[in-house]
Amino acid sequence: MNHDAYDDNYIRSILNNVKSIAMVGASPVNVRPSYFAFKYLAQRGYDMIPVNPGHVGKELMGKPFVASLADIGRPIDMIDIFRNSSHIMPVVEEALKLSPPPKVIWMQLGARDDAAAEKAEAAGLKVVMNRCPKIEYGRLSSEISWMGVNSRTLSSKRAPIPTQGMRLSLNRTSFSGGQTAASDRAAKNKTETP
Repeated sequence: MNHDAYDDNYIRSILNNVKSIAMVGASPVNVRPSYFAFKYLAQRGYDMIPVNPGHVGKELMGKPFVASLADIGRPIDMIDIFRNSSHIMPVVEEALKLSPPPKVIWMQLGARDDAAAEKAEAAGLKVVMNRCPKIEYGRLSSEISWMGVNSRTLSSKRAPIPTQGMRLSLNRTSFSGGQTAASDRAAKNKTETP
């Protein structure tokens, strides 16, 4: 696997097929990137599990923190590692001890460990490094283009604003969609115009 450039279909298949995601390094602090990623993925219908031994006893979006992957006690489809590269191998080794093991190991932006990736792939797991599932989901579902981020498509036509219940291109339903009065008016006006 070339971990310098992923095919969109590879990323899309992962995001379409996983249902449960354990986020190692999740934070309840609402200004941390892991908080935003956790919240975004939970709002897209993923069963999110926050893993951080420093926050056991707390909750993140109604989900209780667990100290380790072994403490989850049920199958997990994907491990999203929100730790720096020096902490990846121990997480991958812990993941490989789970029964059944996860299907995917995902390392966040700036995180890369080729030896850990090789070990996970040798065990039959898919691996993504130096990417954010929140960003990839937004990019592949066209949500990111309405937020003003370059989607590599030149067009004067705006992508539709996700509304509650809208079917997104990743074949998932938006649970929250636009939550401002302006976005609600825009979605309403769009449906009322012929």
